[in-house]
Amino acid sequence: MNTQFNLKASILLAALFCVPVAQAAMTSKDEYKANKTRIAADYKSEKAACGAMNGNAKDICVEEAKGREKVALAEGEYAHTGSAADSKKVIIAKAESNYAIAKEKCDDRSGNDKDVCVKEAKAVEAKILADVKLSKKIDSAVKDDVQTKRDADYKVRVEKCDSQSGDAKASCVANAKASVGKD
Repeated sequence: MNTQFNLKASILLAALFCVPVAQAAMTSKDEYKANKTRIAADYKSEKAACGAMNGNAKDICVEEAKGREKVALAEGEYAHTGSAADSKKVIIAKAESNYAIAKEKCDDRSGNDKDVCVKEAKAVEAKILADVKLSKKIDSAVKDDVQTKRDADYKVRVEKCDSQSGDAKASCVANAKASVGKD
């Protein structure tokens, strides 16, 4: 059971992080709105189909419909903006949706077996959310390091300009600013 779950968890983790880094073309505002309308209609239809079910099967069906809607909305937002932040939101939506569905499926169990099932599902979600949080920290650290390097390069270039005077010095400083993106 545990080995089987770990295999499934590994596959899930791999699948969740297969979000495209860049879109070939962003969706237009009209396409984005139409997509949201379609997603809402699909959710309503799927939820209505769950009405024919009973008990936990119905609860699982509703949770799956909610999950598909949540993920589709996040993917639509990402397709519209193409931003890294929205890419991470897709991963988070998938993790949260998969957890909610797995937790609902655990309700078919009882006692310790149910407790273990819920804890395993929560552990998978927690690992994914921790990875997203870590990637945000790494992104921030990289941006800070890049800025630190640019600032250091700028200071060196400006110092080299100090040996010049007049227009040559002004031109040298302007080139130093341009080379590191300073205004």
